[in-house]
Amino acid sequence: MIWIGDYQYRRRSAIKHRTPPKKKARELAKYLREERPDYDYLKSVFRHLRAELEVDVPKANKKLPYVPTEDEIKRYYEAVWKAKNFQDMMIIKTLLYTGVRVSELINIKLTDIDFQRCQIRVNQGKCKKDRIVPFPTAFKELLAMHADRVAKKGAVYLFESSWKKKYSDRGIRKILKKYSDQAGMVQSISPHKLRHFLLTWLKKQGIDDALIQPYSGHASRKSLEVYSKLAITDAQEEYERVIHEFPI
Repeated sequence: MIWIGDYQYRRRSAIKHRTPPKKKARELAKYLREERPDYDYLKSVFRHLRAELEVDVPKANKKLPYVPTEDEIKRYYEAVWKAKNFQDMMIIKTLLYTGVRVSELINIKLTDIDFQRCQIRVNQGKCKKDRIVPFPTAFKELLAMHADRVAKKGAVYLFESSWKKKYSDRGIRKILKKYSDQAGMVQSISPHKLRHFLLTWLKKQGIDDALIQPYSGHASRKSLEVYSKLAITDAQEEYERVIHEFPI
Protein backbone atom coordinates (compact mmCIF):
# COMPACT_ATOMS: atom_id res chain seq x y z
CA MET A 1 0.00 0.00 0.00
CA ILE A 2 2.88 2.36 0.83
CA TRP A 3 4.47 1.66 -2.57
CA ILE A 4 1.20 2.20 -4.43
CA GLY A 5 0.59 5.45 -2.58
CA ASP A 6 4.12 6.65 -3.33
CA TYR A 7 3.72 5.74 -7.00
CA GLN A 8 0.44 7.65 -7.27
CA TYR A 9 2.00 10.68 -5.55
CA ARG A 10 4.96 10.70 -7.93
CA ARG A 11 2.67 10.27 -10.93
CA ARG A 12 0.46 13.20 -9.90
CA SER A 13 3.56 15.27 -9.23
CA ALA A 14 4.95 14.48 -12.70
CA ILE A 15 1.68 15.43 -14.36
CA LYS A 16 1.58 18.67 -12.40
CA HIS A 17 5.06 19.65 -13.61
CA ARG A 18 4.61 18.73 -17.27
CA THR A 19 5.91 21.13 -19.90
CA PRO A 20 2.98 23.10 -21.35
CA PRO A 21 1.79 21.45 -24.62
CA LYS A 22 2.41 24.59 -26.70
CA LYS A 23 6.00 24.85 -25.48
CA LYS A 24 6.62 21.14 -26.06
CA ALA A 25 5.18 21.45 -29.58
CA ARG A 26 7.70 24.20 -30.35
CA GLU A 27 10.53 21.99 -29.11
CA LEU A 28 9.38 19.08 -31.28
CA ALA A 29 8.93 21.39 -34.27
CA LYS A 30 12.68 22.10 -34.26
CA TYR A 31 13.33 18.41 -34.95
CA LEU A 32 10.52 17.95 -37.45
CA ARG A 33 10.78 21.14 -39.51
CA GLU A 34 13.64 19.84 -41.66
CA GLU A 35 11.42 16.88 -42.67
CA ARG A 36 8.97 19.31 -44.34
CA PRO A 37 6.10 17.30 -42.86
CA ASP A 38 2.56 17.22 -44.21
CA TYR A 39 -0.53 16.07 -42.31
CA ASP A 40 -0.18 12.37 -43.19
CA TYR A 41 3.49 12.32 -42.15
CA LEU A 42 2.75 13.96 -38.78
CA LYS A 43 -0.18 11.63 -38.19
CA SER A 44 2.07 8.63 -38.81
CA VAL A 45 4.88 10.01 -36.59
CA PHE A 46 2.56 10.56 -33.63
CA ARG A 47 0.96 7.16 -34.12
CA HIS A 48 4.41 5.57 -33.74
CA LEU A 49 5.20 7.93 -30.87
CA ARG A 50 2.12 6.75 -29.00
CA ALA A 51 3.27 3.16 -29.51
CA GLU A 52 6.80 3.95 -28.26
CA LEU A 53 5.38 5.62 -25.14
CA GLU A 54 2.75 2.89 -24.73
CA VAL A 55 -0.05 5.46 -24.65
CA ASP A 56 -3.48 3.88 -25.05
CA VAL A 57 -6.04 5.69 -27.18
CA PRO A 58 -9.26 5.94 -25.14
CA LYS A 59 -12.28 4.59 -26.95
CA ALA A 60 -15.52 6.50 -26.76
CA ASN A 61 -18.47 4.52 -25.54
CA LYS A 62 -20.75 3.90 -28.48
CA LYS A 63 -24.39 4.60 -27.78
CA LEU A 64 -26.95 2.32 -29.34
CA PRO A 65 -28.70 4.18 -32.18
CA TYR A 66 -32.32 5.12 -31.68
CA VAL A 67 -34.53 3.00 -33.94
CA PRO A 68 -38.10 4.19 -34.55
CA THR A 69 -40.91 1.72 -33.93
CA GLU A 70 -43.27 0.59 -36.69
CA ASP A 71 -46.04 2.71 -35.17
CA GLU A 72 -43.78 5.78 -35.19
CA ILE A 73 -42.82 5.20 -38.83
CA LYS A 74 -46.49 4.80 -39.78
CA ARG A 75 -47.41 8.00 -37.94
CA TYR A 76 -44.50 9.81 -39.56
CA TYR A 77 -45.41 8.65 -43.05
CA GLU A 78 -49.04 9.61 -42.48
CA ALA A 79 -47.84 13.23 -42.19
CA VAL A 80 -45.86 12.81 -45.42
CA TRP A 81 -48.91 11.36 -47.20
CA LYS A 82 -51.21 14.15 -46.05
CA ALA A 83 -48.83 16.80 -47.41
CA LYS A 84 -49.30 15.45 -50.97
CA ASN A 85 -45.80 16.54 -51.99
CA PHE A 86 -44.80 13.86 -54.49
CA GLN A 87 -41.06 14.60 -54.51
CA ASP A 88 -40.84 14.63 -50.71
CA MET A 89 -42.69 11.32 -50.64
CA MET A 90 -40.26 9.82 -53.14
CA ILE A 91 -37.24 11.04 -51.15
CA ILE A 92 -38.52 9.47 -47.94
CA LYS A 93 -39.62 6.23 -49.61
CA THR A 94 -36.25 5.86 -51.34
CA LEU A 95 -34.46 6.31 -48.01
CA LEU A 96 -36.79 3.80 -46.34
CA TYR A 97 -36.64 1.13 -49.04
CA THR A 98 -32.92 1.28 -49.84
CA GLY A 99 -31.30 2.26 -46.54
CA VAL A 100 -28.87 4.58 -48.34
CA ARG A 101 -27.11 7.31 -46.39
CA VAL A 102 -28.19 10.89 -47.07
CA SER A 103 -24.78 11.65 -48.62
CA GLU A 104 -25.41 8.75 -51.03
CA LEU A 105 -29.02 9.69 -51.78
CA ILE A 106 -28.19 13.19 -52.99
CA ASN A 107 -25.60 11.80 -55.43
CA ILE A 108 -27.85 9.20 -57.12
CA LYS A 109 -28.05 9.98 -60.83
CA LEU A 110 -30.86 8.88 -63.13
CA THR A 111 -28.33 6.72 -64.96
CA ASP A 112 -27.58 4.84 -61.71
CA ILE A 113 -31.05 3.24 -61.65
CA ASP A 114 -31.59 -0.19 -63.19
CA PHE A 115 -35.37 -0.58 -63.44
CA GLN A 116 -35.12 -4.04 -64.96
CA ARG A 117 -33.25 -5.46 -61.95
CA CYS A 118 -34.81 -3.02 -59.40
CA GLN A 119 -31.39 -1.85 -58.30
CA ILE A 120 -29.62 1.45 -57.70
CA ARG A 121 -25.89 1.81 -58.01
CA VAL A 122 -24.31 3.83 -55.20
CA ASN A 123 -21.08 5.35 -56.44
CA GLN A 124 -18.35 6.41 -54.03
CA GLY A 125 -20.38 5.75 -50.88
CA LYS A 126 -18.87 5.63 -47.41
CA CYS A 127 -15.13 4.90 -47.52
CA LYS A 128 -15.27 5.58 -51.29
CA LYS A 129 -16.87 2.18 -51.94
CA ASP A 130 -19.33 1.44 -54.75
CA ARG A 131 -22.23 -0.92 -54.12
CA ILE A 132 -25.65 -1.98 -55.37
CA VAL A 133 -28.84 -1.50 -53.34
CA PRO A 134 -32.22 -3.06 -54.18
CA PHE A 135 -35.65 -1.47 -54.13
CA PRO A 136 -39.00 -3.33 -54.11
CA THR A 137 -40.58 -4.28 -57.42
CA ALA A 138 -43.78 -2.67 -56.09
CA PHE A 139 -41.89 0.64 -55.90
CA LYS A 140 -40.62 0.44 -59.48
CA GLU A 141 -43.62 2.12 -61.11
CA LEU A 142 -43.61 5.16 -58.80
CA LEU A 143 -39.85 5.53 -59.06
CA ALA A 144 -40.01 5.30 -62.86
CA MET A 145 -42.75 7.97 -62.97
CA HIS A 146 -40.62 10.28 -60.84
CA ALA A 147 -37.48 9.61 -62.87
CA ASP A 148 -39.32 10.23 -66.15
CA ARG A 149 -40.83 13.48 -64.81
CA VAL A 150 -37.50 14.95 -63.69
CA ALA A 151 -35.69 13.69 -66.81
CA LYS A 152 -38.06 15.74 -68.96
CA LYS A 153 -36.96 18.80 -66.99
CA GLY A 154 -33.33 18.08 -67.86
CA ALA A 155 -32.37 16.68 -64.46
CA VAL A 156 -29.17 14.70 -63.98
CA TYR A 157 -29.79 13.60 -60.42
CA LEU A 158 -32.75 11.61 -59.13
CA PHE A 159 -33.62 14.39 -56.70
CA GLU A 160 -33.09 18.01 -57.67
CA SER A 161 -34.43 21.23 -56.21
CA SER A 162 -36.55 23.77 -58.08
CA TRP A 163 -33.24 25.50 -58.97
CA LYS A 164 -32.24 22.39 -60.98
CA LYS A 165 -29.47 21.53 -58.54
CA LYS A 166 -29.06 18.37 -56.54
CA TYR A 167 -30.23 18.57 -52.96
CA SER A 168 -27.76 19.24 -50.18
CA ASP A 169 -27.43 17.07 -47.10
CA ARG A 170 -28.94 19.91 -45.09
CA GLY A 171 -31.84 20.27 -47.52
CA ILE A 172 -32.87 16.62 -47.14
CA ARG A 173 -32.62 16.80 -43.35
CA LYS A 174 -34.78 19.92 -43.35
CA ILE A 175 -37.48 18.11 -45.34
CA LEU A 176 -37.50 15.16 -42.94
CA LYS A 177 -37.61 17.39 -39.87
CA LYS A 178 -40.61 19.24 -41.28
CA TYR A 179 -42.64 16.03 -41.27
CA SER A 180 -41.30 15.06 -37.84
CA ASP A 181 -42.75 18.31 -36.52
CA GLN A 182 -46.04 17.81 -38.34
CA ALA A 183 -46.34 14.27 -36.97
CA GLY A 184 -45.51 15.44 -33.45
CA MET A 185 -42.60 13.03 -33.14
CA VAL A 186 -40.80 12.98 -29.79
CA GLN A 187 -37.63 11.87 -31.57
CA SER A 188 -37.07 13.75 -34.83
CA ILE A 189 -36.75 11.41 -37.80
CA SER A 190 -33.42 11.75 -39.60
CA PRO A 191 -32.17 9.97 -42.73
CA HIS A 192 -29.98 7.73 -40.56
CA LYS A 193 -32.93 6.74 -38.37
CA LEU A 194 -34.78 5.58 -41.50
CA ARG A 195 -31.69 3.57 -42.45
CA HIS A 196 -31.52 2.00 -38.98
CA PHE A 197 -35.21 1.19 -39.17
CA LEU A 198 -34.88 -0.70 -42.47
CA LEU A 199 -31.80 -2.69 -41.44
CA THR A 200 -33.29 -3.52 -38.03
CA TRP A 201 -36.61 -4.47 -39.61
CA LEU A 202 -34.91 -6.81 -42.11
CA LYS A 203 -33.01 -8.41 -39.24
CA LYS A 204 -36.28 -8.98 -37.38
CA GLN A 205 -37.66 -10.78 -40.44
CA GLY A 206 -34.96 -13.40 -39.96
CA ILE A 207 -32.62 -12.27 -42.74
CA ASP A 208 -29.04 -13.15 -41.89
CA ASP A 209 -26.48 -10.37 -41.41
CA ALA A 210 -24.43 -11.86 -44.23
CA LEU A 211 -27.28 -11.14 -46.65
CA ILE A 212 -27.99 -7.65 -45.33
CA GLN A 213 -24.36 -6.52 -45.41
CA PRO A 214 -23.70 -6.54 -49.20
CA TYR A 215 -26.07 -3.64 -49.81
CA SER A 216 -26.04 -1.99 -46.39
CA GLY A 217 -22.46 -0.83 -46.93
CA HIS A 218 -21.37 -1.95 -43.48
CA ALA A 219 -17.83 -3.26 -43.16
CA SER A 220 -17.08 -6.27 -40.98
CA ARG A 221 -13.57 -7.60 -40.62
CA LYS A 222 -14.73 -10.82 -39.00
CA SER A 223 -17.23 -11.60 -41.72
CA LEU A 224 -15.40 -10.10 -44.69
CA GLU A 225 -14.49 -13.47 -46.15
CA VAL A 226 -18.06 -14.74 -45.86
CA TYR A 227 -19.55 -11.54 -47.27
CA SER A 228 -17.24 -11.53 -50.25
CA LYS A 229 -18.71 -14.85 -51.39
CA LEU A 230 -22.27 -13.57 -51.41
CA ALA A 231 -23.71 -12.09 -54.59
CA ILE A 232 -26.13 -9.18 -54.51
CA THR A 233 -28.69 -11.42 -56.23
CA ASP A 234 -28.75 -13.72 -53.19
CA ALA A 235 -29.30 -10.77 -50.89
CA GLN A 236 -31.97 -9.28 -53.11
CA GLU A 237 -33.96 -12.50 -53.22
CA GLU A 238 -34.26 -12.45 -49.43
CA TYR A 239 -35.02 -8.73 -49.46
CA GLU A 240 -37.81 -9.17 -52.01
CA ARG A 241 -39.22 -12.14 -50.09
CA VAL A 242 -40.01 -10.03 -47.02
CA ILE A 243 -40.29 -6.43 -48.25
CA HIS A 244 -43.97 -6.77 -49.17
CA GLU A 245 -44.62 -6.86 -45.41
CA PHE A 246 -42.85 -3.51 -44.91
CA PRO A 247 -45.08 -1.10 -42.92
CA ILE A 248 -44.95 1.67 -45.56
